[in-house]
Amino acid sequence: MIKDLIPKLIEATESAAMAAYNFLGLGQEKEADRAAVDAMRSTLNSIDMNGTVVIGEGERDSAPMLYIGEEVGTKRGPEVDIALDPLEGTSICANYGRGAMSVLAVTKRGNFLNAPDVYMEKIAVGKNLPNGIVSLKNSIENNLYQLSEAKRCKISELVIIILNRPRHESLIMKIRKCGARVKLIDDGDISAVISLLNNSYDMYVGIGGAPEGVLAASVLSSIGGQMEGKLIFNTDELKKRAEEIGIKDKEKIYRVEDMVKSESIFISTGITDGDILSGIKDKNNKRTINSLIISKGVIKRVKKITYNYFNS
Repeated sequence: MIKDLIPKLIEATESAAMAAYNFLGLGQEKEADRAAVDAMRSTLNSIDMNGTVVIGEGERDSAPMLYIGEEVGTKRGPEVDIALDPLEGTSICANYGRGAMSVLAVTKRGNFLNAPDVYMEKIAVGKNLPNGIVSLKNSIENNLYQLSEAKRCKISELVIIILNRPRHESLIMKIRKCGARVKLIDDGDISAVISLLNNSYDMYVGIGGAPEGVLAASVLSSIGGQMEGKLIFNTDELKKRAEEIGIKDKEKIYRVEDMVKSESIFISTGITDGDILSGIKDKNNKRTINSLIISKGVIKRVKKITYNYFNS
């Protein structure tokens, strides 16, 4: 069973997190990412499973990558699909910011959206809201109005999370013109979507990575919340890539159930302190590592303490 893999999968995110931690605050994004990728790959290959990476990381920006279609594991055990981001928040790690972590999700073979590492337009909200309350088909003004009505609050009370990118300048202006507040983040849109679930914020919207979108959908499929995503194929090369992996409808809007079709397990390990996880701590000759497991309505936190760490 997939659940039997959890202890080893935690080791995979822990190893990637510790590898990236060695580059914390050094301004070396690619080096930190490469170390995390290598550590995660090594651990995944030690697990008794027949795994395939269906959502990888690296194609979009020529970064180190666990590539889509890469087979991992010992080839013994359950057949699983894996979505992963060994270092969620490369710039966060490089600049010692908040919310860097290592993440992966697994499900039975064939149940994750198989998409290349392209950009994805996304919109997401938390739990206990009417189905379809926001949509990429709507204007941002309409989405804000409907969300405020559903939450029985003023638009001025809504807090919207957006990646701080030049491509979002117009969107940010429209949101502020409506009176809503904007929380800009430099990276870490998986954490941003997860933070919607405890009502810290009200909506995530904008263009980010497709891998992060599917990983966030894994969380929402387990414990609630809504999200829509649309893959962006805006060059001939990307359109060809879509055709190669069997994506026929390039304008399709994917919902959570389209991205994650069956039960999945999401695991993350904190590198730096963030809204959902504490980062790695070295103190008094011991190292503390915090991880999070989300599956089928259950959220479990795991703390690992290694003593005499610096003498090992």
